[in-house]
This record gives sequence, C-alpha cells and structure tokens, in this order.
Amino acid sequence: MVKIAIAAASGQLAREIIDKLVEAQKHEIIALVRKDPAQLPSLPGVKWIQTTYGDKSELVRLFQGVETVLSLFPVHFDVGNATQKRLIDAAVEAGVKRFAPSEWATGVKLESALEYMPWYAGKVEVAHYLENLNKEKKVIEYSRFQVGVFMDYLGHPHQTSKHVTTVPVQFNFEKQHATLIEGSLDDVVVWTTVQDIAGVVAQAVEYKGEWPAIGGISGSRVTNGEMLRLGEAIGKPFTVDWLKMEDIESGDMTNAVDLRSATPEETQAFLDSAIRRISAAISRGAYDVTDEWNKILPDYQFTTVGDFVKKISPALCDCNDSIFGRINVFNVFAVSDIRAASEPVSTPFSLVCFDLTPYHNARPAFSKVPVLPAAAQVRELVAKHFG
Repeated sequence: MVKIAIAAASGQLAREIIDKLVEAQKHEIIALVRKDPAQLPSLPGVKWIQTTYGDKSELVRLFQGVETVLSLFPVHFDVGNATQKRLIDAAVEAGVKRFAPSEWATGVKLESALEYMPWYAGKVEVAHYLENLNKEKKVIEYSRFQVGVFMDYLGHPHQTSKHVTTVPVQFNFEKQHATLIEGSLDDVVVWTTVQDIAGVVAQAVEYKGEWPAIGGISGSRVTNGEMLRLGEAIGKPFTVDWLKMEDIESGDMTNAVDLRSATPEETQAFLDSAIRRISAAISRGAYDVTDEWNKILPDYQFTTVGDFVKKISPALCDCNDSIFGRINVFNVFAVSDIRAASEPVSTPFSLVCFDLTPYHNARPAFSKVPVLPAAAQVRELVAKHFG
C-alpha cells in the first residue's frame, strides 16, 4: 500500500488517475481540492480534503505519512508558481519521498518553444526549482511525467475516456481536416491516451527503483506525415490547411477578445489560433517526449494511434504491418458495433495508401492567416486542455 496525496484532484486527468489507483484497492489517497468535497463522489480509499493550498503548515500536516505527492495544477493559474513551490517545500518538510510536478504534456524541449506557448512557462520554472533543491544533495525524488498530447483528442468531438473531454487539435478525424505548417511532415508528436497515463502512474507509485527525473511516457511517436498516411489508409483523407511559419511568428497579437464575453465563434477562433501556436511549438520538438517510463515498464502495452483510430473511425484498418511501417498496402474493413459506425462491408478489401507527394505539392496561398491572440487571453482556454 502507498499513501498518495493528489493536488488539484478534481481535475479531469486527476480523476482518471484516481480511478486507476482505486482499482488497485490497496492505496490510501488524500485528494486535495478547492471546491466543497460534498460535490465529489465517495470512492473507496479516497479522502477528499478542501484546502486553499495557501498555508504551508497545513500542507505539512496533510502530507504526514505520505510517500508520493502528485501535482496536477494548470500551471497558468499558479501566479509565480507559488502554490507548486509551497507544495514542494511542504513535501520536503513532511518527509515525502516522491513528488510529481504539474507536467503532463510537453517534453524537455519546451523551453525552446516558450515564445509560442508562454502559458507553460511555469512548467520550466518549477523544473528548475526542483533541480536546485537537489543540487547539493537529494532532498526529494521527483519525476516530470511528460506525455505529449492526449491521444483522446483525436476522437473529438466524441469523449473516449470517463473524465477527460476532448478539444480539436491539429488533426480532426471527424472533419477530415488538418492544420499544419509547411515543411512539417517530419515533425514528431507523441500521443498518449489518458488511460495509459493513469496506468503508468498507477505502476510508478509502486515502483521500487528510483524515479527518473525526466519521466517521458510515449504512447505513440508519430510524424505529421505518418498521420496523414493513416487518414488515407482508413479512407478518411485529410484536407490540409498549410500555414507559413513566418505568418505565425509575425501575426498581429493585438486583435484579441475577452473570453469571458466571447461568442462561440470567437472562442473557436481563439482555439484555432492556439493550434497554430502549438504547431509552431511542435516544430521546435516540444511534443517529442522521451520514453523513460516505457523502458522501466517494458511489459506495459500502450495504445498506438493506429489502434486508437480503429476504435473511433467507421472504417477500421487491419494492417499487414504497423500502420506506420514501410509497406503501403492495408486490409481495411468496417465494423458496425462502434460509435458512429456506418454500414459494415461484408468482406475485407485492399487499399493502397497514397504517398505524400500531393501534400508536398499542395501549398494553397494564405493571404489572410487568422491573427494570434495575446498569450494572457488565450491561456485560460487553451492551457486547460493541453496541460
């Protein structure tokens, strides 16, 4: 049994992790929340505790006997990262063995992409804070759980997990639409399902060895070009909006709206704008996360993008080799017992995957690329979903 404290425990990813930990039926979970615990479900082994996180002595008391603290704060709400630093200091004082900061997204190359994703600056600052704490001697073990993009977002608008709602990302299978930067076909994104994130965390809290400081979880490492191939392979080719990097970098950042009073159309425009920024960050390698936890847990079976899309697409592909392998011929068939499935075909048939030449040659002119909103006004909407 492990006694675990979870900060921001009512968040969507936190709830997925809690459910997985509860399945083990052997952990004691201190679930810290700002809201009234009466609003939250009764779960075996889980104690919901209301806190403001503002009193360090209270946190020290709550952390007595705790082995692991998991932080799942949206960092953009933590002004000056004061709350996370207070959590870390309280954990050290209480003798907590392990701490997981609020990462749960980008990888180690985030710092070089902060100009596009300033709402994630707190992740970098907290990482440096932990490094400095252990500079002279190790005072707390920690792991930065870095997972890439939630693979579940590829299912938008269909919810594919119990708690995490989806948002459109650069690839929208439902609308067969993609938003990419010219020349980005080899850019890499790691996609990991929230179920796999929770599954790895559940094993990590019981792991007897030392946690890796960089804790990459790599569900499926896929290039943009491979994702376009997947769309072709399952009979849902993407229409691609090709963006120019210089348009993203030089976009007018003054034409912003107040999200509190924004119309649905304006809100969608902001999300579209954020996708462009995130695409630029991807070009810097921000979402090409490492695989430390994959190596520690070699028997864990991760969901691949190909397998995930089989579940959400009316046309499912039974590949002769990996969907992202070197061969181009796939057996494709439809199944009627999945969400939004169409009429099934009676027999498998062959589909030759298109090569990427059309995408290389298709370069529509963008005379009016939507402008980027100011970071302060987009972060509340976007960082919540991508953190």
